[in-house]
Amino acid sequence: MTLRAGEQAPDFELRDQNGVLVRLSTLLREKPVVLFFYPRDNSPMCTREVCAFRDAHAGFAAAGAEVLGISMDGMESHEAFSTKHALPYRILSDGKKEVLTLYGVKTMLGFMPERVTFVIGKDGLIHHAYNALFRGAKHAEEALKALKKLTQYTGGLYGN
Repeated sequence: MTLRAGEQAPDFELRDQNGVLVRLSTLLREKPVVLFFYPRDNSPMCTREVCAFRDAHAGFAAAGAEVLGISMDGMESHEAFSTKHALPYRILSDGKKEVLTLYGVKTMLGFMPERVTFVIGKDGLIHHAYNALFRGAKHAEEALKALKKLTQYTGGLYGN
């Protein structure tokens, strides 16, 4: 079952498109994290989704958040995809589906993960979860709205 708002976000370590090891708990010491799972690099819907997060990046940065994308594609694919679309955030490789499993992100037919986005507060709790396979571009919008509510709720604690 996919994790929901109010649940603890499981910690993990994965490598980004540049081979750098990223640990969730380390990031959460400094800022909230927007974590989005997408099926694969270079598919039309996934490209719209990652580009929507790219286009909204200034809003996420203004709210003091780190954006991370995750798919099962490898680092080489991520590096080319990130470069091609000038992504200002890191995308992580979960080829063994370990983090997908931790977050309860299901795969259809065993190979195509759901499209799920989580907004995780510095407290390590999931404050918002959005699951919509066929609404890729909507994920960034929903995450930004949830992050703004979280920032207001915490009295600007996460903002600059």
